[in-house]
Amino acid sequence: MRLKHQAASARKWHAAIRQVEGHFPAHLPALLFLTDPNRIHDPIPIIKQLPNGSGVVYRHFGAADRWLVAKRLKRLCQRQNLYLIISADPHLAMRVRADAVHWPERLLSESLRWRGRFAFQTSSAHSRSAIKRAERAGIDGILFSTIFPSSSRSAGPPLGPIRFRQISLTQKTPIYALGGINAHHARMISAFGGLATVSGVVDSSIVDERSQPREYREKRSFFG
Repeated sequence: MRLKHQAASARKWHAAIRQVEGHFPAHLPALLFLTDPNRIHDPIPIIKQLPNGSGVVYRHFGAADRWLVAKRLKRLCQRQNLYLIISADPHLAMRVRADAVHWPERLLSESLRWRGRFAFQTSSAHSRSAIKRAERAGIDGILFSTIFPSSSRSAGPPLGPIRFRQISLTQKTPIYALGGINAHHARMISAFGGLATVSGVVDSSIVDERSQPREYREKRSFFG
């Protein structure tokens, strides 16, 4: 029964990712997986099952071993053909030759100093005004939350897919939905937004050999 559930979830994820790819800029991943040491102790098994072309947002929160972890993630992302995105630490991102940097909303102004240094930059936003600030800063992709009920301690009241659609379709910058995104919810927002999740892929064998998704576009490192 569990295998059937995983296979069904994998098919939903792949269908949603393909739909995002149909309207997202080619240089942005359709799916972002955010690490969280409080909720997922070891993200490596999850990263190993992510589809080709997905993004991994490493949030180290000042961990003493962040350099070693970032190096390991860089090697793994290269093997898996994934984007590595370092959160709130452009110096670490440069050191490990990561593809991109993600900025929490409170650090958005720091992104201005790093424009053009990475393949792209993303930021978090929790309001329409924060989205506008991110757009003015030249951010390439915005993670907007909270869309569905979430177990995250920082999650706010869920916005819902209808309001998310209204917001996403009125912005020039691509918007990722964050908060409670799982295989079922992904299909509800993939026509007008990207997918960002912490634990939504935990219960899915997202790379299912029995499902044959179309070939993902080849991800090319910004550093060559």
